[in-house]
Amino acid sequence: MNKTNTKKLAVAGVLCAVAVVGSLFSFPVFGSRCSPVQHMVNILCAVLLGPGYGLGAAFAAALIRNLLGLGSLMAFPGSMFGALVCGLVYKQTRNVFCTLIGEVFGTAVLGGLCAYPVAILFMGQSAAGLAFYAYIIPFLISTAAGAIASGILIFSLKRANVLNSMQESINR
Repeated sequence: MNKTNTKKLAVAGVLCAVAVVGSLFSFPVFGSRCSPVQHMVNILCAVLLGPGYGLGAAFAAALIRNLLGLGSLMAFPGSMFGALVCGLVYKQTRNVFCTLIGEVFGTAVLGGLCAYPVAILFMGQSAAGLAFYAYIIPFLISTAAGAIASGILIFSLKRANVLNSMQESINR
């Protein structure tokens, strides 16, 4: 394993830990627990590490949260789709605002729609009592809060001329 991969893996591990600890500050909305810190971490992973590490950190955080009883199965589609989409958007555009929109779209729309079969297959909810779009609104609330927080953080780091040096340090 080369030095760059070790640095990226270490940063991904720290951000995963932040997401797990941040899930203590979640709130229930309808059938899911909204954890805005997870979405903030997804965007930070996209900007600092790229889509692969972001997706891996989102999966690991969702798994750990479920094992510790801090999340539900909705943590998987709710975090992983947003992490992948915002990571791909940042990789292609290098635009933070577009990355924030990618996180919101990936989590709220794609993750919200994919949560429907998860709820029916693994959580025992009846298809008749659950609308196809039922998770879009709760996921939208959670991801919008996380996107705002990460947007403030990233734009502050950019303004202080720290973000570029962080990215260069990780990728060296």
